[in-house]
Amino acid sequence: MAATDSADPAIRRLVIVESPTKARKIAGYLGANYVVESSRGHIRDLPRGAADVPAKYKGQPWARLGVNVDDGFEPLYVVSADKKSTVSELRALMRDVDELYLATDGDREGEAIAWHLLETLKPKIPVKRMVFHEITKPAIIAAAENPRDLDTDLVDAQETRRILDRLYGYEVSPVLWKKVMPKLSAGRVQSVATRVIVERERERMAFVSADYWDIAATMDAGADAKPRTFSSRLVNIDDERVATGRDFGSDGKIKKATGVTVLDGARANALAAGLEGAALTVTSVEEKPYTRRPYAPFMTSTLQQEAGRKLRFTSDRTMRIAQRLYENGYITYMRTDSTTLSESAIDAARAQARDLYGDKFVHSSPRQYTRKVKNAQEAHEAIRPAGESFRTPGQVASALDTDEFRLYELIWQRTVASQMADARGTTMSLRISGRADTGLKPGGEEVTFASSGRTITFPGFLSAYVESVDEQTSDKSDDAESRLPNLTEGQSLTASTLVADGHSTNPPARYTEASLVKVLEELGIGRPSTYASIIGTIQDRGYVVKKGNALVPSWIAFAVVGLLEGYFNSLVDYDFTASLEDDLDQIASGDQDRTRWLTEFYFGDEAQQSGDDAAGAIARKGGLKKLVGVNLEGIDAREVNSIKLFEDSEGRTVSVRVGRYGPYLERNVAGPDAEPDLKRANLPSDMTPDELTLEVAEKLFETPQEGRELGVDPVTGHRIVAKEGRFGPYVTEILPEDEPEDDDGSAGTPVPTIPAGPTPRDGGEGGVPAGDAVVALDDVPSGGVTTATSTVKKAAKKTAKKTAKKAAKKAGPKPRTGSLFKSMEISTVTLDDALKLLSLPRVVGVDPESNDEITAQNGRYGPYLKKGTDSRSLTSEDQLFEITLDEALKIYAEPKRRGRAAAAPPLREFGKNDDVSGGAMVIKDGRFGPYVTDGETNASLRKGDEVASITPERAMELLADRRARGPAKKAAKKTAKKSPAKKTAAKKTTAKKTTAKKTAAKKTTAKKTAAKKSPAKKTD
Repeated sequence: MAATDSADPAIRRLVIVESPTKARKIAGYLGANYVVESSRGHIRDLPRGAADVPAKYKGQPWARLGVNVDDGFEPLYVVSADKKSTVSELRALMRDVDELYLATDGDREGEAIAWHLLETLKPKIPVKRMVFHEITKPAIIAAAENPRDLDTDLVDAQETRRILDRLYGYEVSPVLWKKVMPKLSAGRVQSVATRVIVERERERMAFVSADYWDIAATMDAGADAKPRTFSSRLVNIDDERVATGRDFGSDGKIKKATGVTVLDGARANALAAGLEGAALTVTSVEEKPYTRRPYAPFMTSTLQQEAGRKLRFTSDRTMRIAQRLYENGYITYMRTDSTTLSESAIDAARAQARDLYGDKFVHSSPRQYTRKVKNAQEAHEAIRPAGESFRTPGQVASALDTDEFRLYELIWQRTVASQMADARGTTMSLRISGRADTGLKPGGEEVTFASSGRTITFPGFLSAYVESVDEQTSDKSDDAESRLPNLTEGQSLTASTLVADGHSTNPPARYTEASLVKVLEELGIGRPSTYASIIGTIQDRGYVVKKGNALVPSWIAFAVVGLLEGYFNSLVDYDFTASLEDDLDQIASGDQDRTRWLTEFYFGDEAQQSGDDAAGAIARKGGLKKLVGVNLEGIDAREVNSIKLFEDSEGRTVSVRVGRYGPYLERNVAGPDAEPDLKRANLPSDMTPDELTLEVAEKLFETPQEGRELGVDPVTGHRIVAKEGRFGPYVTEILPEDEPEDDDGSAGTPVPTIPAGPTPRDGGEGGVPAGDAVVALDDVPSGGVTTATSTVKKAAKKTAKKTAKKAAKKAGPKPRTGSLFKSMEISTVTLDDALKLLSLPRVVGVDPESNDEITAQNGRYGPYLKKGTDSRSLTSEDQLFEITLDEALKIYAEPKRRGRAAAAPPLREFGKNDDVSGGAMVIKDGRFGPYVTDGETNASLRKGDEVASITPERAMELLADRRARGPAKKAAKKTAKKSPAKKTAAKKTTAKKTTAKKTAAKKTTAKKTAAKKSPAKKTD
């Protein structure tokens, strides 16, 4: 019987945790008088959209925010539809117990989840807070025997954070929808993280590379030396230092001209030639002891960084794996800013180091790592293996999947190494001088070479763990050695090779996920536990794309950051954002009042003269609400969406314009006093901002927008051109011009390749008039009230449909088009290549059994065969022209691997059923990649999920998340007749038909119909 049963076995307790995995693990450690159940995450939150707002609040002016800003910033929390059954289950379980233990995580978010459970369940039995930082039997029993009360300061801090993020996002995001593009978002941390990445790209764009030379030499110390040869570099000529990369600024110019000489290729080669056969002497030998202390145990940010460098894991993948390891009792809590270890953990690490490496590898006294952390979370120790004695990676290998094992091994190594002895060694620096006979100076020029080396005499902690270094840096790892021979001053040497070596300075490296996490932590922005979701969000919003491991900002990110810097600079200021975290920490410690702070931040207090906090800074500017309102009308959408790059040789500004159909180049080629004559050019979708130089821009402007003409099709007589399109390069034919007249007698207007300019929703050119209200994306008008915006949208839809129909009538035959093969370039594709592409689809033959025609086609996902509705992939593009009917029939004779015609076998079977549906879980290969299914719900695998290594628990998590989001919304199809299944549906259909008919004849009738519908819809 568990120790907790002995106290009072008659008392039954309900323990609520966040996840089913955690519940199952904990239940095994507690006695029979404990019932352990999961809330499956948050059970309630602020409304996600207008549909979630309860009917009694819908008319309130603050309803769209989900926060009653007029009554103490009282949040409106709603239980999500998918959690109502969970709430019912928990309430039912409470009826049979005597006490409730809320055992959610011990950080701010966990404290807030516990508070939400308390507020929603409204228990009439005693409630206690049960907190633990690792899921082991001793830790769980100790937590059950020593519960505490709910920490309301922590709850206040988390709730303030949630309300602040809602106010920020819901007030600032509509500005982006109106002035840049729909569906964009602004956020307290995500906008600042995007700015960090954009600023780095700006630095790269402005960077001017500089060239410099030196001499790389291989010195020969003689047959008795070990090693005999070693490398050395030229560092001085006479009294001047030879310039290296650090001597140049980002403008390509030398920072300090005095005392530094910049070598060019000719001078470096002359010096190398002048040193051939010259006598060289060791002028200086400096030897020092080298000591390297172990690294601190992992906290959240350093774990994300090191897993990114060593294991190539994304931050999101790292945290998901760590979550599984924690919930299954392998590591301590993974969201922490602490590097300290408990006494038992220190003892366990020291004992393991002693057993594995010996006494001399263990430090003489226990090591404790303390740090003053900005914006630290409140609880936990460092991330380490769970328990009072650590399991080695070998002991847990059979129980973990590949990713879990690799991350556990990393954590184990780092923790054990933290208690080991310092690494020791020696460093040596040599200076070697001689004279180069270049003919410029009598007796030659005095030159000095330098060499440095490091020898590790005792590896200490490096035997267990070596931290990786960023690929972009030139730093050496801590265990790297470079040996130099033991030399003495005055010793003679010879140079076996002398090579003039040219270099160029490089722009600052782009951020990777690991380096972005590091800089955000250094700036004090956000919390390490949120970095993974922030990095995911800025990628999902299209602000950042990945190129290899590098994070590259899009042109949309440039426009958004430019707008925020120009009109809401405080909100993306690094110091301001860090001070927000400080303020939230003061609320957590009870030193700051939540309501007063939010009031100042949102409504402002221009009379306030004191207060260095973030709320005070915004208060003096009138508060967030006024800041948005005042600036909105002053924002010029065209200016915001024009990113100025540089001036051409004639002083004309070249800009990137962010338009509805993507970014493009633009410049005004008209004279100073003439009407604007805008010249435009398409931007290749894979071109990064720093690759867009003036030279590249000129080439793009020179590329004719009508395409590169290849010749004439000898069969049709049509001109064939190669063009750059939105989805890549392609070839097409130019049909003879036929200009039918419109109804008004005017000639048809050709559709432009590039849009005239940005047409963001509710703003910019071609948008809604400036006086119309901004309608938030989640703020759908309720009932039958028709806003000005929705009226304009409906009218625009009808106009677009009419235009499309008219255009289709007049269009006539469509020109043939064909995408270029991956092996082709638009600049080198020939007429013969183009004619072959335009000949597709090619008829391969007829299936003698089904009498269906088989064709070879080139599609978006590659080359394929098609027979009726049955498609089969081809292995190469050349097969499109070479495959025979017999070969095609052989492919169709094989079982289909993909598609609907024949069900493909699952990629993997878990051998375990889903906890909710009871269905067997398998992974299948779908059109858009692998997905997990239980026969009822399908959920795509996300970034970082691997088919071979994903666990059943992770599969259940994906399925649960997919269920929570509900079924995918399908576009409603208009039908001529609807069956009157429900009276309300029949009434709505009739009303819509009547409206549609009457609109054409009489607008006033339509308005009356709409007005009549309003009260009918409001009755729920």
